Amino acid sequence: MFLSVRIITPLFVLLAGVQAKRTDNCKLISPSESEQNALSLLEPLTNQNFTAEQHLHETYSYIFQVCGDAGGVKDAGLVQKDKAGKLVSVGSYNKTRAIKGSDWILLIYEGGESYDGHCSKEARKAMIMISCSKSAKNDFSVVLEDNKKQVDCYYLFELDTDVLCPANPSKLSGGSIFLIVVFSCLAVYLTGGFLYQRLVVGAKGVEQFPNYAFWSQIGNLSADGCDFVCRSRGNREEPPTYRGVATEPLGEEPEERDDHLLPM
Repeated sequence: MFLSVRIITPLFVLLAGVQAKRTDNCKLISPSESEQNALSLLEPLTNQNFTAEQHLHETYSYIFQVCGDAGGVKDAGLVQKDKAGKLVSVGSYNKTRAIKGSDWILLIYEGGESYDGHCSKEARKAMIMISCSKSAKNDFSVVLEDNKKQVDCYYLFELDTDVLCPANPSKLSGGSIFLIVVFSCLAVYLTGGFLYQRLVVGAKGVEQFPNYAFWSQIGNLSADGCDFVCRSRGNREEPPTYRGVATEPLGEEPEERDDHLLPM
């Protein structure tokens, strides 16, 4: 019994971990349904590192994760790495904002490590513009670091991915889909019926056609209906006919003379 419990418990934990969303690790600053829906769209991008380099007066590399520990730094969604290998948290996924557009999501990580001397020593903030791109596959790049002001400094990044691209709508209309289904069913009916009649019943010739007698009767009834409506073979009774006038000239009648009736 104890052995069964030890085996089942890890399996249960494993299944629970598979069902849980990694985007749930992100803690929204102002939780809302719209921001939660935006995060759920980024689920396919979780559990992977995205890296980019910035070449200015110094070379820095940046590591980004969606709702995960970037570069292995706990609670850091995006970190900066210098040549010496020092990691600095640019933003924490414990303070997240997510703004959704038509085919883009602006992911904001706040609560990074504080600046040393500029930006009033406020906490660093990372803004990642995740956009739809069918040509680029998870292309991560640095846009700028806006730190030449007193407050509200930020790092801006871009991530091009096909995850946010809307699905192409079907070009088939409802009528086309209906016809495809009908003709598919008809093909299955004819093929299956033919094989059954041929191999099981042993029919030959036109008798191999499935339900041949039924369809023959349907054809005969249709022909009778067409004959009745269109009278294609004429009436059953002989229509009345009329005899024409003879064209031969009539014989001359004898002229009646009445001279004898006159008084003398």
